[in-house]
Amino acid sequence: MRTTYAIGIGSNRRGRHGSPRAEVTAAIEALHDLVVAAPIIETPPLGPSHRRFANSVAIIVSDDPPPALLRRLKAIERDFGRRRGRRWGARVIDLDILLWSHGSWSSPGLTVPHIGLRERRFVLAPLAAIAPRWRDPVTARSIRQLAASVDRPRPRH
Repeated sequence: MRTTYAIGIGSNRRGRHGSPRAEVTAAIEALHDLVVAAPIIETPPLGPSHRRFANSVAIIVSDDPPPALLRRLKAIERDFGRRRGRRWGARVIDLDILLWSHGSWSSPGLTVPHIGLRERRFVLAPLAAIAPRWRDPVTARSIRQLAASVDRPRPRH
């Protein structure tokens, strides 16, 4: 069954392709059935890492169900030299399933939409550039609305 996915792509460490921006470009090229990729943006790190990230989002079509696509993305990460390490650490490439056109998916090790989707500007901004009307199946809000909400100042208590 053909389905559409939004894939988050990030890097903040040099790899065999070069700079983090070059790693993201190479990862986009490694994705099969690419429809469109967002421009690459640079963002500050989250967590303990001190290196800036290069981030993008790609829209792909695939016959793979979410677990099979996740295995394929993890194989690409390994091929790029990614090793499992500490959470939020530096990484040569990070590929995440953000959304899929059939709504929500939950299984051990995989939740779609991605659990951090609604709070992460570095994902929502590129996604809004290429799929602003795609709706989050959990909140029914469009990606454009979610992106605007993360940029809005929060009230202090």
